[in-house]
Amino acid sequence: MAKTKILNVQGRKISLTRIHDDDYISITDMAKDFGGNDQIKNWIRTRRTIEFLGTWESINNPDFNMVGFHQVSLDTTTERFIISPTQWVERTNAKGIIARSGRYGGGTFAHVDIAFEFGSWLSPQFKLYLYTEFQRLKKIESNNSDLEWNVKRVLTKANYKLHTNAIRDYIIPKMNIAKQKERLIYANEADLLNMALFGYTAKEWKEANPSVTLKQANPRDYATINELAVLSSLESIHSMLIQQGLDKEQRYLILAKMASEQLTNLSKLDIMGSIKKQSELTSASSGDR
Repeated sequence: MAKTKILNVQGRKISLTRIHDDDYISITDMAKDFGGNDQIKNWIRTRRTIEFLGTWESINNPDFNMVGFHQVSLDTTTERFIISPTQWVERTNAKGIIARSGRYGGGTFAHVDIAFEFGSWLSPQFKLYLYTEFQRLKKIESNNSDLEWNVKRVLTKANYKLHTNAIRDYIIPKMNIAKQKERLIYANEADLLNMALFGYTAKEWKEANPSVTLKQANPRDYATINELAVLSSLESIHSMLIQQGLDKEQRYLILAKMASEQLTNLSKLDIMGSIKKQSELTSASSGDR
């Protein structure tokens, strides 16, 4: 399970986490000031809730046990019908609700669609505050994601031309190859940087990651900010090594050593944290004008 975040809703701390690549909210935390786990049991046992959960699962869960669901639906007609979140999952193979054990991080989590439905049952006003806080957090995450994407884009392009121009002006003229094969030289030199930084070529990475290869991705698309910062540095250094006439093996040894040293040094820094802080200060300064 992913790292848990906290939603602050009217003074209440409510856990939010990622499960199955979706956001899940702790309905255990939501219910604390409304009667605790008894409220979850009272909510989930109603026919309306079972119908809602069944509809959500049928839309979002291809492995949903429809036979088990129909049996649960029939059971709701009996006066003494009781079902817990764990029993609901066991009987229907549901994925919208997940019960976790443990003193820390335990409790019942529900997909945001279901959590908001539970919130409405607890209190329409509380549900509105919860939704507003959730949207605020997602907006912050989106802004941070956009900022990181832009930083990566800048780093990827920073010294790319220095690298390719050095290949064009110093390596290709010495080789007697057809124009249409020049791209292979560029690819081989790019792989020299891949080997120095990542320890594998683009082809080796694609063979090990067939699912993302279909999206025309390459190892640099999945590199960290630190790795891209080092790559940008290596491109500049490599262009100078090419101009100095060093052979491929010599260049690789130098680049690999520098990549290792730079990654070690950068691991002690929070580059994105510093960039985000500077971005926030700039935004605040602009807003004061």
